Amino acid sequence: MYLDVRGDWLSYVDEIPRALVAANAVASLQTLERSPRHSHQKAQLLFTVRGIINCEVDDAVWIVPPQCAVWIPGGLPHTVFGSGVVECISLFIEPPEAPRLPDKCCTITVSGLLHHLLMRANGIPEHYDVDGPDGRLVSVIFDELAAAPIEDLRLPIPSDPRLKKLTALLIAAPADRASVAEWASRVALSERSLSRMLAEEVGMSFGRWRRQLHVVLALRHLSTGQTVQAVAMDLGYESASGFVTMFRKMVGKPPARYLLERPGSGPASRDHDGG
Repeated sequence: MYLDVRGDWLSYVDEIPRALVAANAVASLQTLERSPRHSHQKAQLLFTVRGIINCEVDDAVWIVPPQCAVWIPGGLPHTVFGSGVVECISLFIEPPEAPRLPDKCCTITVSGLLHHLLMRANGIPEHYDVDGPDGRLVSVIFDELAAAPIEDLRLPIPSDPRLKKLTALLIAAPADRASVAEWASRVALSERSLSRMLAEEVGMSFGRWRRQLHVVLALRHLSTGQTVQAVAMDLGYESASGFVTMFRKMVGKPPARYLLERPGSGPASRDHDGG
């Protein structure tokens, strides 16, 4: 299984003179091991058929739920790992001219048409005929990728060491409902300094940043089959309804509906507690 983990495979992929190179298999595994931090010349598209993939870069953690994909620009150092049972497709992309494709790491929604195109692309030969049917298929994939909606499924990671420490503390104790002033004191900052630094580094207030973390953690746990009620309690909400309200405000849909609209999302999508 090749997800971009092996150095020899990466070198080989970058040398193939084609705009798209498929990983040649749908990965299916119980636990996707964390890859070593690495980069490659070609951009990478990781499409999640089932489960959730996490992609970490210097300044953010991106989550990729079912029927979404993460776009990783060429040359960007990153590491990937999975949550729950993972099935995904990995494509390496270096089109000759594609100004409309993203130039930054992002999570995109995969439409039904793009889903089928990506499944087809997974079987394209490495040295396909650029002027033949496979070449035309690749061109359509690029057009669909350029038009695909982008979802803000990321947790921005600050660069300041004190804020990095705060990030680790929040991840370790997501149910801790301490005030902003209390969290600030734990990393030797005043509340005012903490608020100013977060605004400068991640463009969010402390409250929104923590809610974004909760969305990231919730999707990871829901993908493994935990109920909305259990996840709400683990994140420190007094009730499932309070958690669902937060999730809807952040993502636009309640968690059960969000996952239900992505085929193969597993038991979490059948938990009616999530709306």
